[in-house]
Amino acid sequence: MKPIKKSSFSEAVIYTQILDAKTLLAVDALTTVRYLDIETLKLLDELKVDVSHTRYGSKVVSFSGDAKYFALIDKEYKTSMLYETKGKKLLTKVDRHQGDVSCVAIEPHGRYMFSCGDEGITYGIDINSAQLTFTLPPHKDFVTDIAFTQDGKWVATSGYDKNISLYNLAMMTPHGKLKAHSAPVLKVQFLEDGRLFSLDKKSTAIVWNVNSANVIARLKGIHDEVLSVCVGSKNRFLFLGTKLGYVLVYDLLTYEQISKKYIKLSDAITSLSFDEAREELIVGSANGELLVYDIFDKEKHLRELLEQKKYSHISGCIRENPLLAYTKPHRTFEILWEKTLQRAKLLLENSEKVKAEEIFKDFMLIASKKQQMQKLLSEYSEYEKFLSYVKSKKLSLAYALVNLHPLYKETKVYKSMEAQWERDLVLAKKYMLDQKLSHKVQEILLPYRGISEKSALIQELIQNVNLYKRFREAITHRKFKLALEIVKQAEFLKEYPEYKALINYSDNLYMKAQVMLGNGDTNSALQIFHILLDFDDFRDEAKESIALIEAKRKFFGAIKEENSALAYTIMDEFETLKESQDGKLLNAQWEEDLKKADDLALYANIEGTKGILAKYMKIKSKTQEIADVFSKAHITQLYKALDENMEQKKVENGIKNYMLYYGLTKRIEGFFEDFKVKFPHTKININSQKQGLIESWRPSMIVNSIL
Repeated sequence: MKPIKKSSFSEAVIYTQILDAKTLLAVDALTTVRYLDIETLKLLDELKVDVSHTRYGSKVVSFSGDAKYFALIDKEYKTSMLYETKGKKLLTKVDRHQGDVSCVAIEPHGRYMFSCGDEGITYGIDINSAQLTFTLPPHKDFVTDIAFTQDGKWVATSGYDKNISLYNLAMMTPHGKLKAHSAPVLKVQFLEDGRLFSLDKKSTAIVWNVNSANVIARLKGIHDEVLSVCVGSKNRFLFLGTKLGYVLVYDLLTYEQISKKYIKLSDAITSLSFDEAREELIVGSANGELLVYDIFDKEKHLRELLEQKKYSHISGCIRENPLLAYTKPHRTFEILWEKTLQRAKLLLENSEKVKAEEIFKDFMLIASKKQQMQKLLSEYSEYEKFLSYVKSKKLSLAYALVNLHPLYKETKVYKSMEAQWERDLVLAKKYMLDQKLSHKVQEILLPYRGISEKSALIQELIQNVNLYKRFREAITHRKFKLALEIVKQAEFLKEYPEYKALINYSDNLYMKAQVMLGNGDTNSALQIFHILLDFDDFRDEAKESIALIEAKRKFFGAIKEENSALAYTIMDEFETLKESQDGKLLNAQWEEDLKKADDLALYANIEGTKGILAKYMKIKSKTQEIADVFSKAHITQLYKALDENMEQKKVENGIKNYMLYYGLTKRIEGFFEDFKVKFPHTKININSQKQGLIESWRPSMIVNSIL
């Protein structure tokens, strides 16, 4: 792969970020921030911070999505700092880690900065107030990496303790740990659809289901230290940049490695990012190179080769750029090949081998296709013998050949044989249930003697005729649950047309219900889902669908009655409602109100905060975020009391009250350090005070003054 654009700097490129349609942000190891024209890579603006970094495998700098704020670690790795980018204004710094700062990050919406340390603690700083607000679940050893979902609702941290901690930022609650690595986890990266990628020191790579904490897949083929990770092309590809200068690529649908040498540079790959608008991979290296690659480079050439029927050259293009296999021209080529295969099969069925070989001529120079051609021709080498057995009604011999050559099952002749078997079986079952005609059963089934799969079925039918009768009667009277219970007792019934028809019926019912839901006919869909409760394959989904339909009725009823508390409660239980127009409006309203309340909390305006959040007080899922807002408001009251030189005893009383309501939070710890500076002889010890828990806080505990 060759880059389509490149630039170079004197220091390693350690961070890149797409700012907008025209601007690329690039940061080097001296924390020189460059704003580049995304089309030409020409310098538009520059910001020098002059902090040198020698670590390339961890996040030492991070920008908010709009680049309004940035975080970085100082050159001694002892302090993390938060700046407002305009004017390089220092907003706050974190210097309380017991050891080095291992990495920093700002979540996508620019609400929080995180500082991770070697002691395993990650501090969360509210950017608006520049105050320490909370800590993430700690690791037993140092934190190695931190990642966020695109919507900023989830954060994951990896640690040297071999664990991954998950935290719900929207709810401000821990979500447990992911444990499957046998070595320190060095990298984490969220993928779409509730998945997470992680990589450990032994190069073991895992894709997780975040909600269930289960391992989805283990990625193979990593034999080098990975320094940088990114996903691209609508979360289809995972790119890994290594210390030896390779970019590895994985398919995030199949979890297969697409290429282990997609790109090769002469030095370590220190940063990766992806421009979705242009389908371009942006690569930064330790020797200061900034390179941009079109991941679908030569797609136009591929289209031309297809039009010119130069199929062997297509394979060469795919070898040069494996991602071209995911383009429309290559899909068209594969469809053309499949159609050619089908045409060849039809010709071979009609004993036209020469014509079959002729239509393959355009693919002969492609080794993989040639192999398939030869296999197909070999499979049909005994087809004439198969036809002769069928014509002479030597069915056992015909079926034996089919077992040797499974492709024959796709032929019209074989399908005709199977159709005749089905007709004969139905007739035999009919006669078996009639005492006057039962003697004809052996005559009908005689041609199938010696065919193992048929003989077993016939024998079971004879032995279990009463079960078969009950099975048919249950279907006739629409007692589907009973019919399926009988099948559990007699597995052989699954081979019968009645069972297959029953399963097809349930499949069709399900599809019909989905169409009805799409058309808004929930009543009819509900009736069908109640029928589907009888079918094991659909029971769980039917229950969920019935519950969701009922929830939707209650939800939209609550909206109509302006009962927002009930609407939010229902929406918390049924996530899909959040994607509805009303759900989006409710969430937007909550986010807006929470922001307003948060802003008032910074001024200790309790009454105003209560007024804004009043309608959310009965919603359990909002309680922790509401608690956090009032915690912030009451800390502000304490700081005001300190600034206004309020008497020591009253402030101490406020500290005690705060701890009764919220427990020993990082906010009160930070405030207490400032309090001791002003009142060094205080006898209060916050570690020995009676403590509540912020997780146990309830709206009934709101007080106008913590003092």
